[in-house]
Amino acid sequence: MFTGLDSLFKAEFRAGEPGGALLVMKGDSIAYTKCIGLADLGTKEEITPGTLFNLGSISKTFVANGILILQEKGKLLVTDPLSRYFPEFKNREIADNVTVTHLLTHTSGLPDNRPVSENPEFFITAKDYENFAPVMQAEKLNFVPGEKYEYSNPAFNGLALIIEKVSGQQWQQFIADNIFKPSGMTNSTITDGAHPQQGVAHAYEQVNGEWVESDYGEFPTFPAAGNGGVWSSIAELAMYEKAIRQNLFLNRELTTESRSIQPPGNWTAVTPPFIGYSWFVGEDQVLDARNDFGVRFIFHTGDQGGFRAFYFVIPEKDILYVGLFNRPPEDLNKIIFTGLSLMKENNWLD
Repeated sequence: MFTGLDSLFKAEFRAGEPGGALLVMKGDSIAYTKCIGLADLGTKEEITPGTLFNLGSISKTFVANGILILQEKGKLLVTDPLSRYFPEFKNREIADNVTVTHLLTHTSGLPDNRPVSENPEFFITAKDYENFAPVMQAEKLNFVPGEKYEYSNPAFNGLALIIEKVSGQQWQQFIADNIFKPSGMTNSTITDGAHPQQGVAHAYEQVNGEWVESDYGEFPTFPAAGNGGVWSSIAELAMYEKAIRQNLFLNRELTTESRSIQPPGNWTAVTPPFIGYSWFVGEDQVLDARNDFGVRFIFHTGDQGGFRAFYFVIPEKDILYVGLFNRPPEDLNKIIFTGLSLMKENNWLD
């Protein structure tokens, strides 16, 4: 069934170079896996289904679930204003008007005013607080909270800090205890300062025909873990999806809410809302293309340094399609749509 995907993958990646891993799960059964390339050019370690890759922004779904776990425990509400958690906002009115929901749905209007290009040396090692602190100094918002969508990485640094303030734990440990553990994700980890020193893939980008490492130490904001710090494998992301379906760490009501479009009451943008609590919801469109598949997609992608990733769910068909890469594919969307098209051609989406 997936021979077309095999051919595409083999044409894109070569043995002895950085590569990637694909997985398709239907129901609780792994229907397809494919791994090509090296996780580490120095050690020549090959990529396997258990290789840990940086997930980039797919990490945001773990942070969002952490917030919802705290809501389920009665420790916070997604309607809470930021002023409840961050008294250090320079403009108190901003903190009073922006809520946790606005952060979760990229509708806060908070500017990304981090001076990354002016001070890359600082942001090579800056953690979540250092990445959210400039935002708290903002004099004004880019727009009224809820009126439109604007993707925000610092929003999820802020959400990670809220998890710490409410739980009394380092947020990385909270996610490990409350999501990784019940899901059986025993090898997954989260950036805390330096790049994990072993057991993970390194990322690369090609410069003048040579593979150059592009992860911690080379790429600014890598240690800002709230927006992109989770490391996992295709095998353990399958466990994550099973745990979401089985409500092992979050109840059914909040899980459904998180994967449903959350339309703000004051939305003014021309494009209808298309995001839940961190998850993108592909109904009419998916990845800026018309959705001709006849099903609803729940998805997120990731892009950090040389890492690329995608995580696509078709909830009504119990299908998960995941790809993790330690160098940028020539056409990531082609890999995504080829897999989805093969599912449609084989009547999996009927």
